[in-house]
Amino acid sequence: MPIATQAAVIEAGGAPFTVHDVELDEPRPGEVLVRMTAAGLCHTDLGVASGGLPFPLPGVLGHEGAGVVERVGSAVTSVQPGDHVVLSFTSCGRCANCRRGHPAYCATWLPANLIGGTRDDGSATITRDGQPLGSHFFGQSSFARAAIADERSVVKVDPALPLELLAPLGCGVQTGVGAVWNVLDPRPGSTVVIAGAGAVGLSAVMAAALTPALRIVAVDIVPRRLDVARKLGATHVVDASTEDFAARVAEITGGAGCDGVIETTGNVAVLRQSVDALSARGTVVVVGAPPFGTEVSLDVNGMLGGKKVVGVTLGDSETQTLIPVLASMVADGRLPVSELVSFYDFGDIQQAVEDVKSGTAIKPVLRFTD
Repeated sequence: MPIATQAAVIEAGGAPFTVHDVELDEPRPGEVLVRMTAAGLCHTDLGVASGGLPFPLPGVLGHEGAGVVERVGSAVTSVQPGDHVVLSFTSCGRCANCRRGHPAYCATWLPANLIGGTRDDGSATITRDGQPLGSHFFGQSSFARAAIADERSVVKVDPALPLELLAPLGCGVQTGVGAVWNVLDPRPGSTVVIAGAGAVGLSAVMAAALTPALRIVAVDIVPRRLDVARKLGATHVVDASTEDFAARVAEITGGAGCDGVIETTGNVAVLRQSVDALSARGTVVVVGAPPFGTEVSLDVNGMLGGKKVVGVTLGDSETQTLIPVLASMVADGRLPVSELVSFYDFGDIQQAVEDVKSGTAIKPVLRFTD
């Protein structure tokens, strides 16, 4: 029996989000029905909504959900009705990377999360007037008052913790934190640069502040975001609209260059500057995603000093392990996600989109109220 709810639908690339009555399919054996409390808005959602990524439209996006389990499929064992959960990406659980604890590099990741728009068997989890919508986005499509999520997208959290602040952990926060902790792993005394002070970059600043890095340099073109970066632990900031990125990093490090860069902007010019700013054996962790097919040129001789460029998806995180830890750190103040968040009613989703584009909001979180 279809489950009636409301969802924010994108009709075509470049169209606004509009709220419609839709129907959810019944949860299948490995799926969970979640009543949404909150959902973060991420730049990946905006990339699809703009038509920049080949997700089937009309469709329902949303991949930073948080809510309460209402019903579970017959094969689900990790959660039960009443559990509080954060929703994140899905994975198969069977391929080599999943078995080795790297589900963000699952063999099925791209179709199952980003561009497929259906379950593995081609069926939709959401319909409107009997017609299938693009759905199953990151195994959840959480821009709706209720969501059908893969069990592997669902992470149980302490019910005493605030779901409204935990929603961004599903993508943006774990991406920034994981890029620092899981990939860059700063050594004592190192200099870490975060290029781009959006939600992912500022999450990386928070994470770097919990490592033995000596200098944490935040780079952006929006002064307000640089102010937030300082508050969250950046020891230096660079306004790239008025200062030369690489030259300032050289100045800050006494000409040595930095040990690592988290590149979150998706701008290939910034990526090239990030590589040029490295010291010998330094590493750039590429998080920002430009349009498919984008290429960057590098100085090959400059790379021979042992420089590394490493791409990363979702912080190379194992969600069932990392997200509960991050949730506890949000609750005790060590991960001050509240500094990034602006709240919006679900019906105001398009205003949240406009505020992200204008720079007014860093991390919008939609709240689902009756």
